Amino acid sequence: MSTPVATVRRHRSTLLLVAGVVLAVVVVALVRGGARSADPLDPDNPGPAGAQAVARVLGEQGVEVSVARGADALERARVDAGTTVLLARPDLLGESTADRLLAHTGGAARVVVLGAGPGAAEALGVSGLPSSVDLDDGREAGCESPLVRDLRIVVDRALAYPGSGCFAGPGGALLVDGPGNLVLLGADEALTNDQVLRGDNAALALRLLGQDDRLVWYVPDVADLAGSDGVSPSTLLPDWIRPGLFLLVLVLGALMLWRGRRLGRLAVEPLPVVISAAETTRSQGRLYRRSGDRAHAARTLRAATRTRLAERLALGAGVPPEELVRAVAARTGRAEHDLRALLAADAPAPGRDTDLIALATSLAALEEEVRRG
Repeated sequence: MSTPVATVRRHRSTLLLVAGVVLAVVVVALVRGGARSADPLDPDNPGPAGAQAVARVLGEQGVEVSVARGADALERARVDAGTTVLLARPDLLGESTADRLLAHTGGAARVVVLGAGPGAAEALGVSGLPSSVDLDDGREAGCESPLVRDLRIVVDRALAYPGSGCFAGPGGALLVDGPGNLVLLGADEALTNDQVLRGDNAALALRLLGQDDRLVWYVPDVADLAGSDGVSPSTLLPDWIRPGLFLLVLVLGALMLWRGRRLGRLAVEPLPVVISAAETTRSQGRLYRRSGDRAHAARTLRAATRTRLAERLALGAGVPPEELVRAVAARTGRAEHDLRALLAADAPAPGRDTDLIALATSLAALEEEVRRG
């Protein structure tokens, strides 16, 4: 049995190779810097959807860029008149986090909101719902603002907000002033690493975010959402569709009243087929014969005979069997023992079809004898 020392000596080259690989990984991680993010528009994300390029250029231009991840981190950040607050991923905001954002950034120079959809726009107090537009060929500023009037942005898709603003088109403007110090930018893709060099996107980002000495880059966290936060279905519907839905409900109700079945008194109709008693009897007999259940057939024959004899002798339907036997014996003069064996419900069942036929014949003869007597 080999000792641990011998095992180490035998696999020394393998252990040295593994240690070298681990050391190389550690060195590469240290050289490349801290942790990176993969979230869209995150200043630490070097990927195509990230915004690390814009954040680094702003820092090289002398702007102090600080990242606040979550509502608690934003409230700890210093925000004053010399601070621009950038809100990335507003779709992660809820009503509670939006209220905390507006309360803490009320004294900021401006709060730039990137790509606020219907739910986020409503939570921030913006009137009117944005609409999605295509900007394959880009769009000129078309406004008198000295900040962006000579710029042209080029992105694939953007959100247009109703009202006047810059980069306006048929669907609305891409850059508008919101309530208070809010500035809404629907072309959030202009700040991403893969599209910042298209058109004048880089100039738009630097002019919009580099006006003050400090920039607080706020990245909301879904963990900050309260249980009551959420987007109501009404915010996802445009205003013009609600009267149409109301009219559609009225039309459907009128159609149901018009075409619906009106309930009235019950209609009594005769049965479509009348079956005679003889046909029913023959059908039951054929069923008994096919099933071969002689015991059931014998019990049925005896029960029917007892019922008819009781009616003939005026004894009533509930007469006890012993009283019926005595009455029949008195009427016919037969022995009670023979009548009990013929009429009793627990009498032995016929073993063959001929015995069943003989039983039926005897019962019919007894009924005829009682009728004559």
